[in-house]
Amino acid sequence: MTMGVTGDRRRKDHLKSKIYRTVIRPVALYGTECWPATKEVERRLGVKEIKMLRWTAGVTRMDHISNDDFRKRFGVAPIQRKMQENRLRWFRHVLRAEDNTLAKSAYTLEVAGKRPKGRPRQRWTYTQQNDLKAVRLHPDMARDRIKWRQRIHTADPATKRDKR
Repeated sequence: MTMGVTGDRRRKDHLKSKIYRTVIRPVALYGTECWPATKEVERRLGVKEIKMLRWTAGVTRMDHISNDDFRKRFGVAPIQRKMQENRLRWFRHVLRAEDNTLAKSAYTLEVAGKRPKGRPRQRWTYTQQNDLKAVRLHPDMARDRIKWRQRIHTADPATKRDKR
């Protein structure tokens, strides 16, 4: 049975980190810009990320190494922040789109009728509002590309090897 590059103990963490950031994480985040992500979904994705990093390092939870230590070791930002970055990047595209595009018309669509009883389901717009509050942005700022990017960008922390 082959374990591949990420599970091979002979490979350096630097290489495993690059593969995680360029191959594995984008697959995990595919389509997240369109999910109405709840806290539960984000928590589950965070747990999966840490499980993958622990497996990659060959370490178990019994070794009592914190999640932040793993993120520093592999130079990886929390996946929840990367999800937020993806959503806000896509939201900027939607805001700047022409009114006749499909994305813009879907965003501005109002559905007629009554909602069912009970707590409202998490909607994409609610997620967007929370993300905008978290990074202190307003939809009117979508035209200012530099400010928008600076506010939403979550850089992966550089490891010592990356700084050389």
